[in-house]
Amino acid sequence: MRFSELVAAVPADSRPVTIPGADRWMQGRTLFGGASAALALEGIRKAMPDLPPFRAAQVGFVAPVGANLVFSVEMVRQGRNVTQVRCDIASDDKLALTALMLFGESREPNAVHPAGKADPWPGAPEENEDVGMNNPNFFTSNMEIRRAQDETGKGVPIVRRWVRLKDREGLDPVTQAIVLGDALPPGSMRVMQRQGPLSSINWSFNLLDPEARTRDGWFMAEAASDHADHGYSSERLRLWNADGEQVLAGMQAAAIFG
Repeated sequence: MRFSELVAAVPADSRPVTIPGADRWMQGRTLFGGASAALALEGIRKAMPDLPPFRAAQVGFVAPVGANLVFSVEMVRQGRNVTQVRCDIASDDKLALTALMLFGESREPNAVHPAGKADPWPGAPEENEDVGMNNPNFFTSNMEIRRAQDETGKGVPIVRRWVRLKDREGLDPVTQAIVLGDALPPGSMRVMQRQGPLSSINWSFNLLDPEARTRDGWFMAEAASDHADHGYSSERLRLWNADGEQVLAGMQAAAIFG
């Protein structure tokens, strides 16, 4: 199921809609976080098509996002350079996601400090082992996934994978980056004492390259736990392009059950 078909179903107003094929993008009972955040951005873009380039977001995953949705978009503040817009998504008449998204015009830089290259470098995606899942009832069946680290099993709480959408037709690279930026399980899964469910609670991220440029749709995603205790994990989510240049930097709280 193409993600572009989900995007096409998002309205420019607040009328209720049913998203076709949402069941192919589920993580348990909900659209997974990257998909939900990307649809919120699309709701804003359609309601306000003349915004500056997208720069950052603060997303709260409040409740499961299903197929029956209502998008509510509100201008929070429009400044000379920076515009902030909120999008709430209700699912089956209950608030399911709330996102504050930031859009900003480019300016002459007064500070230049490029983000570091991906290190250690795992080699190009084409050189790494395919570890994709083909379960049609899980969202990862829509993705090509390749290994991007040597470590397996328990160990340092970092998960890195090369990821790209199998069908990218009709999607701009920014949408692809957001979908893939929250595609991995929390890094804390590698230090769990026993198996159990995990769930993203929020996601705050900055888009470092407003065009999210890459090659052949490939991004390297990382989820790394900075601290895990009391049933929660503070996760660092990063995304690099196929040349090892960072395009997204974020943080996330994850609930660790079991």
